[in-house]
Amino acid sequence: MADFKDLVQIRYSCRNYGSIAIDDALIEQLLETAHFAPSATNAQPWRVFVVKSTDELKKVRQAYNREWFATAPVVLMLCAETGKAWTRADGKNHADIDLAILADHITLAAADLGLATCWVCNFDAAMLSQNFNLSPDCKPVVLLPLGVPATDDIPPKKRKDLSEFVEWL
Repeated sequence: MADFKDLVQIRYSCRNYGSIAIDDALIEQLLETAHFAPSATNAQPWRVFVVKSTDELKKVRQAYNREWFATAPVVLMLCAETGKAWTRADGKNHADIDLAILADHITLAAADLGLATCWVCNFDAAMLSQNFNLSPDCKPVVLLPLGVPATDDIPPKKRKDLSEFVEWL
């Protein structure tokens, strides 16, 4: 197991997956770790769909049709149950924030297990809802392709200098 700093440095957005199948037990281990993600008032307003079958993967790929995306043997479809999420006094529903935290936990847990992911938000959410007959309260927020990277090369990360976004008050 990597220490946390190493883990966040090795995690990257993979856009080329090998053809190795992912064992259900490994996915279960990943999700067991991720389910400890915090959420506002511990509402845990999420649903995770593990998409593995050829027919179901086609439905996901209709909503995000990219060649690299089709190389992933598994896609995790993270959905927010907005009616279960905490809502701040000004009306801000925190389901999307809670899902972002969950997605981050999943990507880090995957990296720790030697798997790769890529956070995808640029998809047709309405098409996914229709393709999977999701209830109106279950909104697709993030797609996480999951697999073994096709190469061991981890691309360099371009990061802003801390001085560009940190202010000490």
